[in-house]
Amino acid sequence: MIIYFVAGEVSADNHGAALMRALRELDPGLKFTGRGGPQMQQVAGKQLKNWIGDAAVLGLWEVIRKYGYFREQFRETLKEILERKPDAVVLIDYPGFNLRLARALQMQSQRQKIIYYISPQVWAWNRGRIKSMAHSIDLVLCIFPFETDLYYQSGLRAVFVGHPMIERLQAQKIDVERDPNLMGLFPGSRSREVRKIFPVMIETAHLLLKARPTSQFQVAAASETLAQELTKMLTRQDRQVIQIAMGQTANIMQRAWAGIIASGSATLEAAYFRLPFVLVYKVAWPTYLAGRLVVNVEYLGMPNLLGDKEVVPEFIQHKAKPNVIVKAVRLLLEDANARVRMLSAFNAIINELGSGGASEKAAQAIIQELKERRS
Repeated sequence: MIIYFVAGEVSADNHGAALMRALRELDPGLKFTGRGGPQMQQVAGKQLKNWIGDAAVLGLWEVIRKYGYFREQFRETLKEILERKPDAVVLIDYPGFNLRLARALQMQSQRQKIIYYISPQVWAWNRGRIKSMAHSIDLVLCIFPFETDLYYQSGLRAVFVGHPMIERLQAQKIDVERDPNLMGLFPGSRSREVRKIFPVMIETAHLLLKARPTSQFQVAAASETLAQELTKMLTRQDRQVIQIAMGQTANIMQRAWAGIIASGSATLEAAYFRLPFVLVYKVAWPTYLAGRLVVNVEYLGMPNLLGDKEVVPEFIQHKAKPNVIVKAVRLLLEDANARVRMLSAFNAIINELGSGGASEKAAQAIIQELKERRS
């Protein structure tokens, strides 16, 4: 049997690769094809196209600029699926592309199963889309426990498999003491967001150094290219106290005393490693204004959304000012009660995400769907 995957971002590539390995454990004869990143390609081979470098964009303006590229990729993806006739199409996150693809496949009256893994967060920006999803998607594999009820209410079958982040982070745990002088900086994984967010972090670091001269800072870079870009943004003097580290996110999160983190999956990772932090986020103004029109949740950070309260302070867009951020950071550095409150909230949030094995549970659900298709 053949499964066609579509993943368009770095985190989805990691989750997709883990899912592929779990599927192979259950059925070594499965064949994989589609679009993803280097991790998925390592499992599937050259049958899977590595397009992450071009596909992973952020924000309305960036998508508009690359509209021609995405339109062509959409046509090619649809054509590949229709020609290869896979038994199932597994869509991983990436809702702007994948929800449209699901609708297009449903209109083609193909008989393959359409399964959505890392379900799109329509509960945050448009719950009305769930009903339309029910017409084009056979099964949603949810990573947050509250999502299943939302989908069931609209007639869409859903299974809670747990968050795949848990199993990955379990393997990255180290036995280490936190350094009271070390701050972790996590500016994001995309070049455009880094260019907006990292300067704010640098200026905040300058202010912290004035108040706490022994402070040191480590920056988690998602790639070598990004590490080079981050380094160019630092002055020679900055480099004496701000160190760029590639592929060390989990390590820094477990050694730092506190952190400043861009909104995204890193916020949940920090919660898992019990790193007290503040959230900072800036994007291009057209993207921000467009987002304000469609996003109907009170918070941006996942720990706050899951906790339904401001577990971590959020400094978004025009509020992301270094002099304000530094006050919140110093509270976490110096106030034991503030740290305890945040860590206690992290404990409750992470406990709700399952104990691991999300990839295995998702693989089992997909295999069951394939068996039903056969019968």
